[in-house]
Formats: sequence, structure tokens, C-alpha cells
Amino acid sequence: MVPDALAVFIPIVAIGGFFTLMIVRTISKAYTAKLQVGNQAGAAGEAKQEELAAALEELRREVAELAERVDFTERLLAKQHEGQKLAPPR
Repeated sequence: MVPDALAVFIPIVAIGGFFTLMIVRTISKAYTAKLQVGNQAGAAGEAKQEELAAALEELRREVAELAERVDFTERLLAKQHEGQKLAPPR
């Protein structure tokens, strides 16, 4: 290779390598930040899922309690209705 061409080629490679390094570094930082946000969102999503599961359990308990109350009320009404049927006419 001609020494004059080599003298021009070295600075071009050095400057090109520097800018390539800067671009790759910026892209890797952005990708790393995206991964960290994804991990934090995953942890937040897991906490939200646990919160929703607890709320669902509480709702199931409340529905079961309301079903017991309805059954009790139905039994009371049935007893009153039977008592009125069996009462002797006046």
C-alpha cells in the first residue's frame, strides 16, 4: 500500500471507529434502560396481580355470606308462610 494512502486511511478509520463506538454505546444504553423498565413493570404487574387476586377472594367471601343471608331469609319466609297455612280458620 502507498504510504500517502495509508496516512489518509488511518484518520478515517479512527474517526469512523470513534463514531461507531459512540452509536453502539448509545444504542446499548437505550436497550439496557428498556430492559430495566420492563423488569420494573413486570414486578409492578406481579404486585397488581396479587392485589387483584386478594380483591377477588374478598368478593367471593362476600358473595358466600350474602348467599347464606338469602337462604336464612327464605327459610324465615317459608316458616311464616307455612304457619299461615296451618293456622285454624276463624
